[in-house]
Amino acid sequence: MPTFQYEAMDSTGLEVKDTIEAPSEAEAQTMIREKGFYVTKIREKERKKKEQADSKKAKEAAGNKKAFTIGGVKSKHLTMFTRQLSTLQDAGLPILRSLRILETQNKPGALKNALMDVIEDIESGQTLSEAMGKQPKAFNNLYCNMVKAGEAGGALEIILQRLAEFQEKSESLKRKIIGAMIYPCAVISVAVGIVAFIMVFIIPKFKEIFEGFGLDLPVMTQVLIGASDWTSKYWYMIFILPIAFILFIKIVKRNTTGAFVADWVSLRIPLIGKILHMGIIARITRTLGTLIASGVPILEGLIISRDTAGNAVFVRAFDNIYAAIREGETIAVPLKEAKIVDELVVNMVDVGEETGALDDMLYKVADVYDEEVEVRVESLVSLLEPIMVVVLGLIVGFIVIALFLPLVQLLNDLS
Repeated sequence: MPTFQYEAMDSTGLEVKDTIEAPSEAEAQTMIREKGFYVTKIREKERKKKEQADSKKAKEAAGNKKAFTIGGVKSKHLTMFTRQLSTLQDAGLPILRSLRILETQNKPGALKNALMDVIEDIESGQTLSEAMGKQPKAFNNLYCNMVKAGEAGGALEIILQRLAEFQEKSESLKRKIIGAMIYPCAVISVAVGIVAFIMVFIIPKFKEIFEGFGLDLPVMTQVLIGASDWTSKYWYMIFILPIAFILFIKIVKRNTTGAFVADWVSLRIPLIGKILHMGIIARITRTLGTLIASGVPILEGLIISRDTAGNAVFVRAFDNIYAAIREGETIAVPLKEAKIVDELVVNMVDVGEETGALDDMLYKVADVYDEEVEVRVESLVSLLEPIMVVVLGLIVGFIVIALFLPLVQLLNDLS
């Protein structure tokens, strides 16, 4: 008699995994329901082994081997995969077939390698969330917990759709910010290159001229020539200093206190600090709203949302909020005491808890802050253009005046 391996939920919602012998799959489901269980997945055990063997042979025949990769999966690739998986699940395809289709059409890389391992783990009897949890370079805690909630609630296609929308909005905002910063970064890079060229190749020529005439150089010219000498001698410091600064910040942030101080300072940088602050709030509220809407418990959702902040100030605040909620408080009270968000956010969260629509309120907060970040970035870029023009004008003016003052002095002496 065939043996069927099944997954089900009992009357309390707990997951049950077991095997049962029955003449057919339909009779097996009937027998499981008689036990008071709701069947979520069932398959014949022998057929499962055969499918694994056939899949292994097919892979060997196709020469489907893992490619060597460095780093994790790019966010845009993961976003596209989530949307495609959501579409296939919505069309009613089995999860294994959907994953095989996406694994086949993916180019060799980190995502393809992760999907190959996920497929193998699912074939060996693990759930999708368990298999994805073993691939942290591709699927983070947020992703795995949402998939787990979708499996438990029997609404995986809906959860994947929410997850795809969440990733698409995050990716869209990131692209807009990067696109807005390309122009000022390009202008600054060209300006630094031109000034470095003048310092290394042009100023030394004038220095030789001034020394040949034995002029008594003005202070501005002496400063310019000193800067030129330093640049010519230590030109490599132009590249080393930014790298050293980044490494220093990373070393400081390895320490808990250092990370808190560095992140606290970053949030108080004029103009940029406010954009960083709003971006973190938008990311946390959208993450928490998505998790709550997907059925993830609030405490677990807070931990996952906290980890997406990327800022020690918010991490410490969320630890305090987590502790307060465990003691029976609502979210709004410790959130207000933490002083990391505006009164608008606190009030909207409070209303969301009272009305039972916390996820909707969090979505609205995230939308408002995403839009505000976008507006502020555009304003900052618009402000950067005249600032760059003024700064470049001052630099060029200083160089011109510093070079011409000795020449004017020489002409006066000759006359």
